[in-house]
Amino acid sequence: MAPQREWFEKDYYAVLGLQKGATEKDITRAYRKLAKQHHPDANPGNKEAEERFKDISTAYDVLGDAPKRKEYDEVRQMVASGAGNPFAGAGPGGFGGPDGGIRWETTGDMGDVGGLGDLLGNLFGRAGRRAGSATRQPGAGPRRGGDLEAEVHLAFDDAVRGATIAVQLTGAAPCHTCGGTGAAPGTVPQPCPQCHGVGTLAVDQGPFSFSQICPRCSGSGRVVEKPCATCGGSGSETRTREVKVRIPVGVADGQRVRVKGKGTTGNNGGPPGDLYVTVHVAPHALFGRRGNDLLLRVPVTFSEAALGAEVKVPTLDGAVTVRIPPGTASGKTLRVRGRGMPKAGGGAGDLLVTVDVVVPQTLSDEQRQAVEALAATESANLRAHLGV
Repeated sequence: MAPQREWFEKDYYAVLGLQKGATEKDITRAYRKLAKQHHPDANPGNKEAEERFKDISTAYDVLGDAPKRKEYDEVRQMVASGAGNPFAGAGPGGFGGPDGGIRWETTGDMGDVGGLGDLLGNLFGRAGRRAGSATRQPGAGPRRGGDLEAEVHLAFDDAVRGATIAVQLTGAAPCHTCGGTGAAPGTVPQPCPQCHGVGTLAVDQGPFSFSQICPRCSGSGRVVEKPCATCGGSGSETRTREVKVRIPVGVADGQRVRVKGKGTTGNNGGPPGDLYVTVHVAPHALFGRRGNDLLLRVPVTFSEAALGAEVKVPTLDGAVTVRIPPGTASGKTLRVRGRGMPKAGGGAGDLLVTVDVVVPQTLSDEQRQAVEALAATESANLRAHLGV
């Protein structure tokens, strides 16, 4: 848990009615007693008791956890040494918070206040830095543009071969006049004269140094002296543009294709986002698909299944002959290697041929006689295991 403003301002031991040297049992006992006394359920509608209960819970959350208590004790020792509250004057978000735009730094050797630089560096998750080495703030300066989403519909054959599709996008795009720089044609953005291109300004406060977002360039580190008349210096404009999207070979239904740099324009000179295109592939009239394998059901006659046969089946690039072994049961799947969906990196999946044995609905007299002759030779009782 990172140190909070309240750690410098509130004595959690006093909140629980304890002294600093209290044991873990003392802390737990005091918390249970006070929590029971001030719990909102025991004091319905009492705002004062509710706030008191929150303070008690916060105090126990820190003091009841050994690592947090150790850090809290170090912070309180720092305050007692006269170093003061480094949160004083910071915005509600604390250092680097969204309202303050301030970042804490130490001014080098802090030995005069008992290793305060190392202490604060550890507490705030960053090592101390010397004044003047201002670091650009999170969220300040160049920021990447947002990503865009689009959908395209593709015929199955186009998914097999791959295709280039034109996608129409309406939204923020790099200004066609300045190319996204925000500067008038013939000019370029210049380093900010106030922060010298850094994006932040260092403010010394005794043993501390605060780096604030530069008000001149808003943290970008650059200024546009002559803004582009088309975009007003923003570097982007709303317009409809066409983006060519290369759909890879063997693309699957629902697959997303990333087009780098074709999203919305970045801010303050930041890079653009990306475009993500979801591909919808129409089904094939014959083939199903599972990954890179193609699925095909092939009907065969009873005699072909019983005696074996060689049958021709279609593939994506011509017919092939598949051997049906004698005694093949309906539903058996045969694999034809390398005749499936092409892969973007080369090669292809397999063609999985499932055999469907077709039982004739009607028989001619000749066929009936042949089947009856076959039946007369069948002596095995296939249903003996059923016991009926």
